[in-house]
Formats: sequence, structure tokens, C-alpha cells
Amino acid sequence: MPSQSIRKLAALALLALIGVTAQAKPLRWASQGDVQSFDPHAYNSALNNQFNAFVYEGLVAYDQQFTIEPALASKWTQLEPTRWRFELRPGVKFHDGSALTADDVVFSFERALSPSSNFRVLLQGVTGVKKLSPSSVEITLSAPNPVLLRQITGVRIMSRDWALKHKVEKPQNFAQKEETHAVRNANGTGPFVLKSSQPGVKTELLLNPNWWGKLQGNVSAIVYTPISSDATRLAALLSGELDFVLDPAPQDVPKLRNTPGFKIIEGPEFRTIFLGLDQASDELSSSNIKGRNPFKDLRVRQALYQAIDIEAIRRVTMRGLAQPAGSLVAPQAEGWTPEGDRRLPFDPARAKALLAEAGYPDGFQVQLDCPNDRYVNDEEICKSLSALWAKVGVQVKLASQGSSVYFPKLQRKESNLHLLGWGVATFDALYSLQALVHSPVGADGSWNYGRYSNAKLDALIDSAKVEGDAAKRRSQLVQALKIVQDDVAVIPLHHQVTPWAARSNVQAVHRANNHIDVRWVRID
Repeated sequence: MPSQSIRKLAALALLALIGVTAQAKPLRWASQGDVQSFDPHAYNSALNNQFNAFVYEGLVAYDQQFTIEPALASKWTQLEPTRWRFELRPGVKFHDGSALTADDVVFSFERALSPSSNFRVLLQGVTGVKKLSPSSVEITLSAPNPVLLRQITGVRIMSRDWALKHKVEKPQNFAQKEETHAVRNANGTGPFVLKSSQPGVKTELLLNPNWWGKLQGNVSAIVYTPISSDATRLAALLSGELDFVLDPAPQDVPKLRNTPGFKIIEGPEFRTIFLGLDQASDELSSSNIKGRNPFKDLRVRQALYQAIDIEAIRRVTMRGLAQPAGSLVAPQAEGWTPEGDRRLPFDPARAKALLAEAGYPDGFQVQLDCPNDRYVNDEEICKSLSALWAKVGVQVKLASQGSSVYFPKLQRKESNLHLLGWGVATFDALYSLQALVHSPVGADGSWNYGRYSNAKLDALIDSAKVEGDAAKRRSQLVQALKIVQDDVAVIPLHHQVTPWAARSNVQAVHRANNHIDVRWVRID
């Protein structure tokens, strides 16, 4: 339950809204997934990050064009290539009324670097964060980091005293499904205050009347309902129960375009959907092949790739809402090239030949793990893959699961073959390369659930982390992505195109990160 101080602030927020304006409106919205944790350093997933961004803030943020702008830091200076000074915005209060100080920033960065944090990848090279004064901090690095500001947009600041009081000094261990006070309670500085979070039922937030910033829209409250059924989400929108749906089913989009009173807001997302393969285990736990791992053989990985009719998936399964991908990163990311995004051709005959060359003329069996509430048509994509692979002899047992079960399983490295989506939050390929395909060591490879490892690739990624020459660094990223492509480190499927569905009186700015940023939402 929320603390007494948070409940009082929520009540004040409601009273303030009633007294200030009749124009303020609640935003009632839904998607297929649910908020997994309000611990801002525990679980790095788009929907979860979306809700933490309502409540918590970083030192810097993105504006509408995804340019860096001040947030809790009013200004910053790069004193040396490896030393940055940040001045905190004066007068900022946490939701419980306590003042933001440098101690909170130091605590939050150290917390985000903890072993159980999902956000260590955003702090690569950070060797220290120290308090210079009550309103300033210094970040030191082991080497220059050309994308530091973009990375720390996702490092959110907690109250040190609140965390100590509630015994949440360390992030929740999400992989082990640990329950802590920070999972369903929050105390940030952001524009909205968490009122309640009921898993599988509803999450409610109220406008923070003491927020230092200013909304350009008129949303007074956020009421989120997880609805797993596509048909039920659509019905709730059409009946007026909802104002907005983040993930309408692709098959419903044409209907909504032609329904008076509703509209589709769409655009390309910076998220790539791909398949990860266990390339570390000596034997796949779900396979009938014993004593060896088929996925360690490039020919097998290439066979699975070339057995995929990506155009059929784009046309039939995705109803056109996908851009076939050959790259690990979307076109918005630094390092992406058209050549690097070219797919291997669909060729089932070649796939069969490759399997035979690798010693699997009759194919093999394996389990495909897939979420059913996370990405656009995720379960349907996996069904399509299963059917396509069966045609070349690879028999797939499909295990479709909700996110609350699926992602902890991946984090425990218990999957042989899995579907995953990854957005490039920094708009730089390093973010994807470092998290997804670098050999797992420390923060590197934190989402490399197939435990792929390539020394040459690691060296290029490590060089790109610290390279100050923009042209040379871009070349390193391009080379690294080519290794991923040539070695089929993962099997890319498509870059996601995301339609949002809304009532016609809702004005919202479509975002490449698939976040509905309430700063710019207006309900007329």
C-alpha cells in the first residue's frame, strides 16, 4: 500500500485539480501487458520504463525530437574527457515532500550499478559518482563515453532516505521474482504520483501538483488497465471505457481507421524483433539431440533464418505493420546501414541442405519460448515460425507465456530459443550490441540470453564505447553489426511499426520508443 505521505499528496493533487481547472481530464488506457515493477532499477522493459518515467526522473531527458534536455540537472559540464559535473535543479521535491539532494543522485547511480539492476548497461565505464555540494555531483569514467548523456536518460533518481526506510537499498531481483516495497510503491519527483498498483487489474496515478515542470497537455490522472484479449481491448475502446489503446491488433487497424470518432496514430518504432538462440550449452534441454547443441553450428542458425518467409509474416501475420530486418538495430540508430539491414533470402531448399550438411538431415526438436502480451502479434509470429520450420524438418514445441513468467525465465538463462524485441533507447547501436551480443561479463551481455560470444565482436564493441572520433566510431559500429549479421548471432525478423488507437478527441505525439508521453497529451 502507498505510504501515508504519498496518500496525502494524492488527495491534495485531486483537490488541486478540482479547484484549478475543469479542463483537466483522466487518460484511461490499456495494452496487453502489465506493469511488472515500480522499482526504477529492477526491470528494463518498455512498458515498465514507461510507467517509471511517469513517476521517476533522470538528470537529463529527451524532448519531442529526442534531443537531450535538462531534467533534474539544470546544467552540466564536461570538465575532462572522463569527468562530468551536474548541477541539480533547485526546489525539486520528491512526492513525500522531501527535497532532492546530491545524496539521492549518488545513491541512485550506485543502486543502478548493483548486480541485481537491469540498468547497468546504461552506466558502462562509470567508476564513481560523488557529491561535490548539496546540489552538485561529479561522475567519473574509466574512459571517455560519447553517449553518456543519452544513456543516463534511463537512470532514474530515487530518494535515499525513502529507500533506506523501506529496506530497498538494492534493486529488486526481478529474475527471482523477489517482492519488495519498491515493487508496488514509489516515491519519485516526476509529474505523476502512484496512487495504486494492482497486478492484472489496474494501475492509477494522479498529477503531482508540486512538479517542477509543466505539462503541455491536460491529463489530470492516468488509469491503466491491462487487457490481454485483443477483442476485449477493442470493445473497451469502442464502448467509451477507454480513451487510448497502445497496441491495437493489426487486423483491427483498418476498421478503426474507418470508424467515426476514432483514429490511428502510427509511426516506426526503434524496436527490432529477433530470435535468440542458446549457443553456450553443450546440449539443448528441450531438444531430442543429445550430446551436442545444434545452435553452435552456423549452418543450423542460417538454416532457421532462411526457412523464414518474412514477407508472408509481414503481409499476413503483421498486416503490413512491420519492416523486414536483417540488422540487429532499427534505422533510427547510429551505425545502421541499408546494406547491413539486408536479409538472407527465404530459401527452404537451402535451409534443408544446410541442416543436412550440419548432420541433421531429419531435422530436430526444440522448444520456442514466446511472450503473448509484449510485442505486436508476438504469439502469432511464433506460430508462423513454428509452421515454417516444420517444413524443413525442425519440429517446434511452442511455449507461449505472459511477461511475468516469460522474462524471469529468460533472465535465469533457461530458454533454448526465444523471441525478443529490443528498442535502441540511446539511438545508438552500442546500446543493442553491448546488451544483446557482447559476451556476458559484468554489465555487458546483460540481455544476451543465448550467451553468444565472439572475441572480435567484443573488441569492436569495447572500442566503440570509448572512441571519440565520430567517423571512426561509426565504422566500428558498422563492422560490429556486420559480424552479428554474418555469424547469425541472432535471427532478425522485423523492425516494429506501431499503431496506436485513440478516440478522436485525444491528441498525442507518436514516439519511436512506443511511450505515450503524457507531457504532450490533450483530451478535448
